[in-house]
Amino acid sequence: MDDLMPLLQRAVEHAVAYRTSLPERRVRAELDVDALAAAFDGPLQAQALPPGEVLDQLAAAAEPGLVATAGPRFFGFVIGGALPAATAADVLASGWDQVAFNNVASPAGAAAERAAGTWLKLLLGLPDLASVGFVTGAQAANTVGLAAGRHHQLGAAGWDVERRGLAGAPRLRVIASEERHATVDRSLRLLGLGSDVVEPVRADAGGAMDVDDLARVLAAAEPGPTLLCLQAGNVNTGACDDVRRAVQVARRHGPAWVHVDGAFGLWAAASPRTRHLLDGLELADSWGCDGHKWLNVPYDSAFAFCAHPDVHVAAMSYTASYLTGSGGAPGPADLTAESSRRARGFAVWAALKELGRDGVTDLVDRTCALARRFADALREAGFEIANDVVLNQVLVAFGSDQHTDAVVEAVQRDGTCWMGATTWRGRRYMRISVSNHATSEADVDRSVAAIIRLAQEVSA
Repeated sequence: MDDLMPLLQRAVEHAVAYRTSLPERRVRAELDVDALAAAFDGPLQAQALPPGEVLDQLAAAAEPGLVATAGPRFFGFVIGGALPAATAADVLASGWDQVAFNNVASPAGAAAERAAGTWLKLLLGLPDLASVGFVTGAQAANTVGLAAGRHHQLGAAGWDVERRGLAGAPRLRVIASEERHATVDRSLRLLGLGSDVVEPVRADAGGAMDVDDLARVLAAAEPGPTLLCLQAGNVNTGACDDVRRAVQVARRHGPAWVHVDGAFGLWAAASPRTRHLLDGLELADSWGCDGHKWLNVPYDSAFAFCAHPDVHVAAMSYTASYLTGSGGAPGPADLTAESSRRARGFAVWAALKELGRDGVTDLVDRTCALARRFADALREAGFEIANDVVLNQVLVAFGSDQHTDAVVEAVQRDGTCWMGATTWRGRRYMRISVSNHATSEADVDRSVAAIIRLAQEVSA
């Protein structure tokens, strides 16, 4: 243990050197995974190595393969860069090495999640009594929400799905937009329902659910157990479904559990300027939301909210005789699909304390404004902006699909910034996602200049 202080100090030095390089660092990795093989591969030596030497070898091997996703000019995949307090809290969490399984295994981990969950519900306008499970990402959050809905809807029809499974169960309808995120289909596969069960609803020109078509789909079958999946923040355009109208239409038809996939878009509720996009959000039954996107906490952080805590626990929990503290008051793992859970609530608690309510609002407003700055500048340069920039997503076309892909590839190779490509309504676009707390107007302007330059070079 005497060597622990210098070892951790060395780790901090490596991390700080990397983080301080981000403002000017090329965003792309210098080497791809195959080129990195020589540094990471090779036979495992027989003898132990000093921890400090291991740490230095790891840093040296990884350095050329690191993508500056935490930096201010990474605009792919809706990834936020971790806030300083959240980063430091995650370091503490690793040092404490707490398993946030239940209230006995880590009272501190459970208390941090309880407090942070309360603040999250306040910020997002969700019911005070909703339960909050701290999960890994939107995939896990959607799976938990839909599992709770499956439990509730089949239970109301007299079927105990946890005990009896799905064989012979009453039919469970699943209705979702044709523009739903792929994680919804994956959740349905994991829950044994299958992706073919989805009854798709048309989307409007911006990618939001067509509520009139929802009424048509609902009316196409007799009322019965139903899961309705809505979306807050289309992955391409940022568009949000009309939650209030969709819930009203669904519940006029019959019993429906409404789940909102709000991986990044749920954060729109944290700002008075964008909250109207999610009018009626509180009427749903469950919600999923990422922390490592717009909240800017370290990766592996998301939230599964449920308006019916008893249903949430019944769908996800289990007990065993050897698990001290299980079977009593619900603990953190009773709200997720994981037992061996790291205490990710510490970083969320720290991020919310660092930002405060006003800081979260400012983060949403500022990144939305920067997305509009991107769109305005690229439109003025003569490029097509395909979407109404309602949140932090921008779609840009550079002529033909081939030319757009060529520009995206050139931008990624250049390293000034990084954006991905996507297909929207049959056409290829550059997809810009502005989510990082550190991104400035200067970062946007520098990125725009690089995009314009590279688009001209590709044309030539």
